[in-house]
Amino acid sequence: MTSPSDSPGGTALRWGILGPGGIARAFTSDLRTAGLDVAAVGSRRQENADAFAADFEIPHAHGSYEDLVADPTVDIVYIATPHPLHAANALLALDAGKHVLVEKPFTINAVEAAAVRDAAAERGLLAMEAMWTRYLPHMVRVRELVRSGALGEVRAVTADHTQLLPSDPAHRLNALELGGGALLDLGIYPISFAWDILGEPLSIAASARLGETGADTEVATVMAHASGALSTSLSASRAAGPNTASIIGTQARIDIDPVWYSATSFRLVAPDGTVREEFRSHGAGRGMQYQALAAARYLAEGRTDSDVLPVDESVAIMATLDEIRALVGVRYPGEE
Repeated sequence: MTSPSDSPGGTALRWGILGPGGIARAFTSDLRTAGLDVAAVGSRRQENADAFAADFEIPHAHGSYEDLVADPTVDIVYIATPHPLHAANALLALDAGKHVLVEKPFTINAVEAAAVRDAAAERGLLAMEAMWTRYLPHMVRVRELVRSGALGEVRAVTADHTQLLPSDPAHRLNALELGGGALLDLGIYPISFAWDILGEPLSIAASARLGETGADTEVATVMAHASGALSTSLSASRAAGPNTASIIGTQARIDIDPVWYSATSFRLVAPDGTVREEFRSHGAGRGMQYQALAAARYLAEGRTDSDVLPVDESVAIMATLDEIRALVGVRYPGEE
């Protein structure tokens, strides 16, 4: 079991869970695996908060988000509500003086993302996107290899995130009023991956198929980056693909195994097929604890931003997703 990091005050960082849904269960389970302190949970319904608290032995259960963020035993709030609520919920917690880890996508669009970033900066608080993939051990090693020059000149990055998910129009993935669509729910993983390896795209091309509600069910992208490298991605919610990723360089490539965005293995492969390095994942749980450990470390060091995924980059990635949606004709209610 990993030892918890400490907060600036010398005590363990105490987590509050806002929105006790499926992703919150996975996250809280990993927090428990890592020995981290989960102090409270908040839901819009007291019975849901009580049930979640009982399952994870959480001492405080609140029947409103307002009560959760006002809880003096909470230092940082994990925002696990549907996409369109991320910004409002994060601002609620920040206004109460709490740090926030906001489930991906950070918000519904770049305007909202900038508002969360600015509110955190004004209050001297941490606002961090829960793109947990970036903090996984295999991704740490992938970045080390790329930066070391082991691949030579990186020429291309490719990744997919494709699943067979419910087609019910009322399901959150298909409902535009809930931020539905394959891009924001699934495609953010390969888009963020391309950003991580290659930086900001200079040009974006995209094509999509829209479902009966107007939400995207498949989206393909091709992006050109400053180095001249290209990235390609495919996200889909109506069909399951291999869910692999590759970084292709002039001297070697990295092939990341399924499921590439979770704790997994990869190989560094020479052009002749020789495997130069093989990395096998290690650690307990799903792997969502690594982002929580990073947040605790930043705060213990007196920092209010991530060096793995700075909040400015989260805002810029939302702008990239905005551009892709504009290209394929997906617009959410209330957007101008």
